[in-house]
Amino acid sequence: MTNSSEPGSEVLEVRLGATRAEGGTREVSYVIGGERDLPFLGNRPDQLLVALEVCDDPRFSPPVVRDYVGDLANNPDEWARAAERTYGADLVRLNFTSTKQRRFDAFGEIAATMDQVLAATTRPLIVEGSSEPELDSEVFRRCGEAGEGERLLLGTAEADRYRSVAAAALAYGHAVIAQSPIDINLAKQLNILLRETGIPRDRIVIDPYTGALGYGFEYSYSVMERVRLAGLAGDADLAMPMISAPADTLSVREVREAAPADRDAMAVAWEFYTAYSAFVAGASIVCVRHPLSVKKLHEALEV
Repeated sequence: MTNSSEPGSEVLEVRLGATRAEGGTREVSYVIGGERDLPFLGNRPDQLLVALEVCDDPRFSPPVVRDYVGDLANNPDEWARAAERTYGADLVRLNFTSTKQRRFDAFGEIAATMDQVLAATTRPLIVEGSSEPELDSEVFRRCGEAGEGERLLLGTAEADRYRSVAAAALAYGHAVIAQSPIDINLAKQLNILLRETGIPRDRIVIDPYTGALGYGFEYSYSVMERVRLAGLAGDADLAMPMISAPADTLSVREVREAAPADRDAMAVAWEFYTAYSAFVAGASIVCVRHPLSVKKLHEALEV
């Protein structure tokens, strides 16, 4: 791949969340990125963050998660509060899955849900749409407006549907997740497209798309390494921090078919080894779904 960007030797910093002094309501904001070397060579990066997913429609959460959290799954604000205060997540990843089932009928509740979750939490939020292009333009607009001033991380932008999330990010001051299908050239191309819409480099977080360990993650790992190497070599269109949100970790056969008494342990093991490997590959943020995965990752990072 041709290096066509300005010289440089570090990953750009991206700030997430806004404190009251910065015009938001968060008690903390995070700066991710800034690395000058490959991960875990010498000192570990200062900001390695674990996000826990919360869905506004629990039918789209994995069964093992619904069984574990119980009634919390029916109240996204209480679930988000528990994610932060009970389970210790650094961020909440609020996934608006309700539109997948109710489609346009769900729009009226999006702003209210955002307000409730923002009131229930104190840390920066990642906000995901439904992955339905005909719906997400309005989802991103309403989420972006409800979270104006909070410096959300909105996702995801993809090559065939990036304008709506970019428009919401520009209008309301948020950052963007740029997701490409495990291809370094497509990752760079999408970042260029986002910049052409007006999104600055320091408001883009790369998601190279990752599968579960043993189910495609190995190739994802190699792409993440190549992205990081290219950024450190001076390719400014790839010198952004990365996020990893494996989509299928808790739906693999080993988790689905585990005995009931072993299912939580198997789910956490599969998420942990996938997520920690993503940190080693260069991710600044990993997103998990099982609450117990958060503590296990934090314990590993403290060693």
